[in-house]
Amino acid sequence: MVDPQERQHQDTMKKFTEEIGKKEIRKLKGRREKNRNVIWLGMGTSGIIGWSVTIPTLTGITLGIYMDKRWPSSFSWTIMLLGIGIVLGCLNAWFWIKTMSKND
Repeated sequence: MVDPQERQHQDTMKKFTEEIGKKEIRKLKGRREKNRNVIWLGMGTSGIIGWSVTIPTLTGITLGIYMDKRWPSSFSWTIMLLGIGIVLGCLNAWFWIKTMSKND
């Protein structure tokens, strides 16, 4: 009879080796299809990163124009919110790049 700790250890090792095997198969497939995947991966990444910067920037501009019309002041809400939108967009892009690099 196998004790419960040994059985749990065997199950954990089995799951671990299966996961390593799947990653190895995916890596070998990626190496075989290297040229084809790089182009699509680059286009997809640039699309995600581009939109992750564009959307907060455009949102900041739109909100800034609305606020400038609604509450006129000595400073421009549009320019201020444009800057905030760009900063938030860059942080968002950084998050996406960091997340995607963890998956590799």
